[in-house]
Amino acid sequence: MDSKKPTERRRIGRTGLVGILLSLVLLWWVLHDIEFAEVAEHLRTARLVPFIACVVAATVAFPLRTIRWRYLLQLDGEKLPFVPLWHATAIGFMANNLLPARAGEVARAYAAKRLTGVPFMTAATTLAVERVMDGLTLVALLAVATLASGFGVRTTVGVVTLGQLVGGFAVLFLGLLIVAVWAVHWPDPMMNIGRRTLTATLPAKWADKAIQAMLGVFEGLGVLREWKRFGMVALWSFVVWGVNGLSFLLCMVAFDLQAPWMAAFVLQSLIAFGVAMPQGPAYVGIFEAVTRATLVLYGVTPALAVSYAVAYHFFTFIPITALGLWSLSRAHLHLADLRAAEAGAGGSE
Repeated sequence: MDSKKPTERRRIGRTGLVGILLSLVLLWWVLHDIEFAEVAEHLRTARLVPFIACVVAATVAFPLRTIRWRYLLQLDGEKLPFVPLWHATAIGFMANNLLPARAGEVARAYAAKRLTGVPFMTAATTLAVERVMDGLTLVALLAVATLASGFGVRTTVGVVTLGQLVGGFAVLFLGLLIVAVWAVHWPDPMMNIGRRTLTATLPAKWADKAIQAMLGVFEGLGVLREWKRFGMVALWSFVVWGVNGLSFLLCMVAFDLQAPWMAAFVLQSLIAFGVAMPQGPAYVGIFEAVTRATLVLYGVTPALAVSYAVAYHFFTFIPITALGLWSLSRAHLHLADLRAAEAGAGGSE
């Protein structure tokens, strides 16, 4: 086991390095033709009240995520307490801001394990389901917002068209959801295949641990067995992204962007899909590049688009990062613990 840890750390280090390099390249593209004095002027003249409301709305979306997570993550049919799951949520998104390679997903599951006793694989699986629900919600919002904005499916954002984005992600997330539903409603074939494969390929000790992890995965998919719970997760998904989309709209008001209000939801969806790529901490570079490429479609000047991106990104970054660090201290954890959890994929159960 010890011999595998350096290899895992090197692999994670390479992933993080690729993300950081990509972020730097995109940041150069965003800024290479921008007059910084013009950006500073846009920032200076932005309207304060709607901008503060923007930051508040963006921050409120995180506790709303925790409410949704309580429907996803249950033990013995009972919801887990809100407060420890809120701390885990804040820690996870703080880790995404401070650590590379989307370390926050592992950190969030690890914190949930430490704070509630829920198995790591169960928590991690619910986060995978959450990502699928996020994806389907964003695809729906993007499709409606694109049509409402008057764009055609051939409209290009960067190197892809809106049609390719909507169609590709719809197929991806629907496919994942169908596989998960099939697995949770007809688990015996998959469990039998998994047990036979693990028993045949691993030593008995490791096979037992892997089988326990697989059982944790099925436990995490439990929401898909109960249509009422699943419906609540779907409802709260639209609430989460509706409030988050409102933050983008309020920022548009603050910078007096001459774009239809649906542009906020187009931008939100494209950023959410964009930050799924390898990246450095806090989505730096990717966030700004997607924002610039999207707002230019609405006739916004590059300098104004960059001003919007920098202001939104920086000032919405601060509250959840501060809250996450506070939650980390409340949980008696350290950033080093989160790095170790990422390297070890949550450690043993």
